Amino acid sequence: MCDDDHGNGLNRRALFVTGAAAALTLGSVSFASGAEAAADGDQESRTVRGTLPTGSPDYVYVPVEVPAGVRELKVAYTYDRPSVPAGTQGNALDIGVFDQHGTDLGGRGFRGWSGGARTEFFVRADDATPGYIPGPVHAGTWHIALGPYTVSPQGLSYELTITLTYGEPGAAPRPVYPPERAKGRGRDWYRGDCHLHSWYSDGRRTPAEIAALARAAGLDFINTSEHNTHSSHPHWASEAGDDLLILLGEEVTTRNGHVVALGTEPGTFVDWRYRARDNRFGRFAREIRRSGGLVVPAHPHATCIGCAWKFGFGEADAVEVWNGPYTPDDEVALASWDATLVASVRENREWLPAMGNSDAHRAPDAVGLPQTVVLADDLTREAIQDGIRAGRSYVAESKNVSLSFTATGTKGEHAGIGERLKVAAETPVTVRLEVTGAPRCTARLVTDQGVLLTTDPLPVTGTGTVEWRTTPAYAAYVRAELRHETAAGVVPGALAAFTNPIFLGEAGQ
Repeated sequence: MCDDDHGNGLNRRALFVTGAAAALTLGSVSFASGAEAAADGDQESRTVRGTLPTGSPDYVYVPVEVPAGVRELKVAYTYDRPSVPAGTQGNALDIGVFDQHGTDLGGRGFRGWSGGARTEFFVRADDATPGYIPGPVHAGTWHIALGPYTVSPQGLSYELTITLTYGEPGAAPRPVYPPERAKGRGRDWYRGDCHLHSWYSDGRRTPAEIAALARAAGLDFINTSEHNTHSSHPHWASEAGDDLLILLGEEVTTRNGHVVALGTEPGTFVDWRYRARDNRFGRFAREIRRSGGLVVPAHPHATCIGCAWKFGFGEADAVEVWNGPYTPDDEVALASWDATLVASVRENREWLPAMGNSDAHRAPDAVGLPQTVVLADDLTREAIQDGIRAGRSYVAESKNVSLSFTATGTKGEHAGIGERLKVAAETPVTVRLEVTGAPRCTARLVTDQGVLLTTDPLPVTGTGTVEWRTTPAYAAYVRAELRHETAAGVVPGALAAFTNPIFLGEAGQ
């Protein structure tokens, strides 16, 4: 084993901007042996050390000169975690790897990412650590990607140990992906959870465990969304079935917010190495759509570092308003989303549908809390995406909660969730909400003016009907909420469910 000290600070290093986030490339790590000098199964290791100061670039690349004849590349790493004053961020260092194709934005050389979830990984032709892509370890310059997520005032000292194993590569597995169709019920309401994490990123559950929990939660479809990797895509086929549609995607985890790529083509990788100020997000949003996916900003007002959404919503197909158990940042997201509905009416432009997902990682996170209930023509990838994109959906805390929400005019005109009731401005409109599975919850009807109707709590049976009359002149749209009881007086209780809006009147009226 040989050691190499990369030194302290950023001097003696090449700092450059890749056209995205600032990046830093360190001196390369070389190995003396090659296939000619090594016997099958022989190993060589190199250990490199360095220190990153506060203010380091988002990504630091360690080039590794990989000789011919390597069967496996393995990397282990550690870093220090010194004590810091209260309110000051400590050290957190993510890791991944790019192969001989390089680190250019777009990810042609991408071979895996585990963020901060693992302390080591390996890549070889026939297998790889979850989060990483199996394939041959070809000769050339590979790059270990370090992501100093946060750096303490003392700096971040790290140690990498890179081990090469020589020999003939194994056979690369042939990927098999889930089907794009399950046995549906024709045009119906289908329940789904589109933001989930397995052990292929920072989750702790296997795909089999997640699929079992999804079925128990009454879900008809799920979407895979590992952080910054598509490595799980070939591992879901055996979990799909006539009763469960499995869509494939990614949670694109940037330093300025996270976005779910929902239902992309199998094997689609979406790069994440940019910030809002780099003006690169539009390129990757279009890439998601070209790959057949939807662009869904996740938990836009989350308080964790780098989690709040800073890219705007011009490229979004929907937005995740409710993420996991209902918390104050979800309440802020709901209010902010409602403001976009008002703006869409005022400016006579497209509106942004809302979703809810669990973002479940491990026990006790509940898969399907919440879940998006979508009116779709069938249980297929395309039909589910069409329903989400059109806003024909509501969000519920569990399979127990069901809603019917409609608006009708005086001549039998009818519109449901996500639709427009096209009647004259002064036409009387009847709004009707039918609820099951929400005991002691209060129903609220919300318009562009705000909350215009709040009911008494539903009975303990959780079943009830609400009717309200208005006109398009008075309410440009109306949406429904179900709220749990609260002991805080005027403060609304946590959501049990909410709908996308029904728009009233002719567009631009």
